[in-house]
Amino acid sequence: MKILILGDVMGQSGRKALRENLKKIIEKNNIDFSVINGENAADDGKGITKEIADEFFSLGIDVITSGNHIWDKEETAKFIDKEKRLLRPANLAEGSPGKGYGIFFSKDQKYKVGVINLMGNIFMRKTDDVFKIAKEITKKIKLKNSVDFSVVDFHGEITSEKMAIGHFFDGISTCVVGTHTHVPTADTRILEKGTAYQTDIGMCGDYNSVIGMNKENSIKKFFKDKDAVRHYPSEGEGTLSGIIVEANSETGLAKKISRLIIGGVLNK
Repeated sequence: MKILILGDVMGQSGRKALRENLKKIIEKNNIDFSVINGENAADDGKGITKEIADEFFSLGIDVITSGNHIWDKEETAKFIDKEKRLLRPANLAEGSPGKGYGIFFSKDQKYKVGVINLMGNIFMRKTDDVFKIAKEITKKIKLKNSVDFSVVDFHGEITSEKMAIGHFFDGISTCVVGTHTHVPTADTRILEKGTAYQTDIGMCGDYNSVIGMNKENSIKKFFKDKDAVRHYPSEGEGTLSGIIVEANSETGLAKKISRLIIGGVLNK
């Protein structure tokens, strides 16, 4: 079983890179299931539309996760209840539209894959206790019981919170990845109980930028330049950043994890 997980898609640059490379990646690597974080996929880098979500699915993405920008487009709240393949953080306030986790099938319909979307509590929008919610979800998404494999996307700001959730899920999830900071970390590994892990898998977008936003304008904002405008995405050549996890079909745990960095300045 091979699972592809890609980081936050950033605006038009990220979408273009996905459009040009995803199908080839899936075919070349014999990917059985694919997850992408789409919360920055809109043209302005904030939120996701139904049209964009539909395009991702048509390209071969099986599940879209998200984070703090999930409600930045008004239409998202209107279609997320119907589109089960689009997840919002499970620890958002009770009664929020959509779901924070689900069970899906691999591309060949042979395996059940659980996908859990969580968001950190520190330096993020107000949410319920992420560790409490994570513990509750583990009673419903059980490896080799309710699902054959499972993926956790933890959308958070700080590394310690991401690492703690990784160790919490070690041995009970196939893989745990961090998203949100848009910069891939160098700690790609399999934890001691068999869970693949990376603190942040980066973004799909233009890295000749400030976390995906136009670098000149971002510098002006840091200098409090009166000519600075609202942040907007950089539209240079995009990089696809993520991981591929090869999992054991008997245990549901990882046996190999590889970084995926394709295109753009990050790969040069």
